[in-house]
Amino acid sequence: MIVIGAGFAGLSAATNLAAEGCDVLVLEKNELPGGRARKFETEGFVFDMGPSWYWMPDVFDQYFARFGKSPADYYDLVRLDPSYSVFFSKDEVMKVPAKMAELESLFEQYEEGSSQHLRQFLKEAAYKYKVGMNEFVHKPGHSIWEFADWRVIKSLFKLQMFTSLASHVRKLFKNKKLIQLLEFPVLFLGATPENTPALYSLMNYADMSLGTWYPKGGMHEIVKGMASLAKEKGVEFKMNEAVVDVAIENGKISKLTTSKGTYSADLIIAATDYHHFEQQILPEAARTYSTSYWEKRTMAPSSLLFYLGVNKKLKNLQHHNLFFDSDFSQHAKEIYDTPKWPSDPLFYVCVPSHTDDSVAPEGHENVFVLIPTAPGLEDNEEVRQKYFDVVMDRLEDLTGQEIRDHIIYKRSFAHQDFVKDYNAFKGNAYGLANTLLQTAFLKPKMKSKKIKNLLYTGQLTTPGPGVPPSLISGQVVAGEALRLLQT
Repeated sequence: MIVIGAGFAGLSAATNLAAEGCDVLVLEKNELPGGRARKFETEGFVFDMGPSWYWMPDVFDQYFARFGKSPADYYDLVRLDPSYSVFFSKDEVMKVPAKMAELESLFEQYEEGSSQHLRQFLKEAAYKYKVGMNEFVHKPGHSIWEFADWRVIKSLFKLQMFTSLASHVRKLFKNKKLIQLLEFPVLFLGATPENTPALYSLMNYADMSLGTWYPKGGMHEIVKGMASLAKEKGVEFKMNEAVVDVAIENGKISKLTTSKGTYSADLIIAATDYHHFEQQILPEAARTYSTSYWEKRTMAPSSLLFYLGVNKKLKNLQHHNLFFDSDFSQHAKEIYDTPKWPSDPLFYVCVPSHTDDSVAPEGHENVFVLIPTAPGLEDNEEVRQKYFDVVMDRLEDLTGQEIRDHIIYKRSFAHQDFVKDYNAFKGNAYGLANTLLQTAFLKPKMKSKKIKNLLYTGQLTTPGPGVPPSLISGQVVAGEALRLLQT
């Protein structure tokens, strides 16, 4: 059996299959596993290249428990407190506490009586999390009939699948800043709050109740742990081998050709970019979806990233920092409605060295800057420098310190790089947006309709974008693969 891609979904699929006795080979185009969660090291800095938020710790616990392990066997977790800071202006910085009593007190400072509404909101979100994570995300999404269960049908309205998150939040809260705080987690899902089902307030439960965590050494420690576990189960890895062609016989892939050789297997799992594999690797007659189908998909945002090494310690910044000092709605429109480079971007800054001395030289800071952008934009060095200057001007002003003159290392990463490194459709950073019309069985299918021994997993299929969903996607596709092998 061959798994193409060693991101979270690919690692999960490979390990689950190997644990069931399958011979599994993973082919990965890059030199390190992890997909978007790769790392690089330079001049004493260790940079995570992609995901930086560790939410839903129970998903990671459950994943490793499947194999009689725990995350603690592979990495050390710490809970962040405050979970993160939100900059609304130079004089107004909201530090979001980890303790619920302190969080309720914070809400009361912004809106009298809102703590009671927060309890109600999170109680409903806890129900959505429990049902959503147990009933929905573990389904392969082949058809609507998977959801033809009275318990599920009855819960659809309680889960608020047909109400937007924006309207749900505004029924309970009036303060603009509290609304922004509650709406920001769904940006990880790739759609505006107005176009995201209120089901996804489960993200607020993950944020505020389950907490924000950090694996010491960086997010790549999760990848290292997963890859180590995969090898323990017998998974074989071949790195720097991009799949470039396939041979098809009798409705099955009979051979895969990579940049270094050829391989055959009873079953293929594409844990690479779904669009790229289907539209660029498969011949047209073997594709499930047309070019026009893909062009009509709503993609999650891309990102302009900066990895910065700073030769001094920074003040007034936490591990995670959100900068909401500009118009939230305008930036969202420029991502989703009228795609273009943002006129006045919101941005995010991660300083993992605030928590972890191992990711930067002594007395230095490791800084990761992210500007969410529309996918499919023209990306060049001139644009990157323009937005670097915009962000640094605001970052220095809002935190009251000089930073630019202390940068001793700088690297950028944007659309062109997402395409080059991950074959990402339109240079997206997260995958397929979780809109109502792209939820569950309405996503591209895990199972190819044209190729009998081909399955897909990852952020362009069930259950959707994000690290925990990718872990689950790998588990689900492994189950589907075992069923295929038995037929």
